Amino acid sequence: MAADIDEQPAGYERLLSTEHATAIAEVAAVVADRRPRHVVFTARGTSDHAALYAAYLTEIRLGLPAGLASPSAVTLFGARPDLSDALVVGVSQSGGSPDLAEVLRVARASGALTLAVTNNPDSPLVETAELSVDIAAGHERAVAATKTYTAELLALLMLVEGVRAGDGALPAEERAALARLPELAARTLADDTPARLAPRYRFAAQLVTTGRGYAYPTAREAALKLMETSYLPALAFSGADLLHGPLAMTDPDVPVLAVVGSGPGGTSMREVLPRLGERRADVVVVGSADVGTTRMAVPDVDERYAPLLDILPLQRLALSLALARGEDPDAPRGLKKVTATM
Repeated sequence: MAADIDEQPAGYERLLSTEHATAIAEVAAVVADRRPRHVVFTARGTSDHAALYAAYLTEIRLGLPAGLASPSAVTLFGARPDLSDALVVGVSQSGGSPDLAEVLRVARASGALTLAVTNNPDSPLVETAELSVDIAAGHERAVAATKTYTAELLALLMLVEGVRAGDGALPAEERAALARLPELAARTLADDTPARLAPRYRFAAQLVTTGRGYAYPTAREAALKLMETSYLPALAFSGADLLHGPLAMTDPDVPVLAVVGSGPGGTSMREVLPRLGERRADVVVVGSADVGTTRMAVPDVDERYAPLLDILPLQRLALSLALARGEDPDAPRGLKKVTATM
């Protein structure tokens, strides 16, 4: 898991290379030309969080309604929704889950434009879809996904921004901003704060993660990583939903990891932090916002890019905490790399 985490700056650089950027731009140009009226994502597990991030991007940057499909509606209940004006995107590290391929098959039969975003260009998902994007993350050693998650994020970001551009090509200003990501990611990973914080949660019984907007998928992915590697019950809430009831469960014995950036989502989280303070919750702030007494600081970037950096110290924390609790983060009990669901 440590090796996979450390490879992420190189993964960003690889996806931003001319070869892969051009391939994504070609797909984005096709999508832009088809002018879908709405976008539906389908995914499972970690990839579901990448898809949620892409749904935010789609609605905010493209102005198109976006949502996440429920694969069981198709595979278990036989639903055949009319997706003739939609772009349907399957996001999967392995591309091997039968239910996701079935959603794309049904969508394509109804007239949808279908796209597979995966780390396996020879997968059933790619064979089913009309278009595909290779996230080019390379072999991932650990069961818990890290570098494939961030590669999905970056590939989806490049895709959406390419569609927004109209011809698939990223504007020069966007390319320049993204070119900084590998160095910023390496700098973030060099910070040893997550390892120093891990003993703080060694005996925690439960934990809460929270964020708003682009940070909400990060909160959900962090909770999953903690559950996968440390078997620590972790509940993820948007900052808004946290105030609608779950706040009552927070107290000094329930640690809170709050993802707080410098954009609109982060600004709204500044209203949540005082409420957590009233509950005397043990709060650690993750992100670029200089708030809170304990922080895992991340470089300040456009809020669209922040998920590509904010998750890195949280991955490090999950790794370090698993080791502190005497667990093996490379081989979580009961789990395997590819989960096939129907």
